Amino acid sequence: MNPSSDLIEIRKLRVTTFVGVPDEELASPQTLEISIVMTPQFAFEELGDDIARTVDYHAVALEIQAIADARPRRLIETLAVDIARILLGNHPLRRIEVLVEKFILPDTECVAVRVVRNSSGKA
Repeated sequence: MNPSSDLIEIRKLRVTTFVGVPDEELASPQTLEISIVMTPQFAFEELGDDIARTVDYHAVALEIQAIADARPRRLIETLAVDIARILLGNHPLRRIEVLVEKFILPDTECVAVRVVRNSSGKA
């Protein structure tokens, strides 16, 4: 197991999906930015320079887009929870942090939600 604090990050992955509370908003695709911080099960020193022993961040990025494409959602909170749950289940991770940014509210940079989950499922 990984007693260290080694992290793998994907920052501001742009995904296009259908999300929104009013039906008018949900009807048009929106671009969101998703950032994730993953704590792998193994310390980097234990990897032996073998991608099979770590988290393939390209595969994770494709998986995030597939999750976003899977269905429309009313809430970005739901999308964040879905991403965390699915990635924890599919990859050798001890912990994941998911940040979803939505660019909808006037006079703001963005609206964002963040979820943190451990492989045990506890926040």
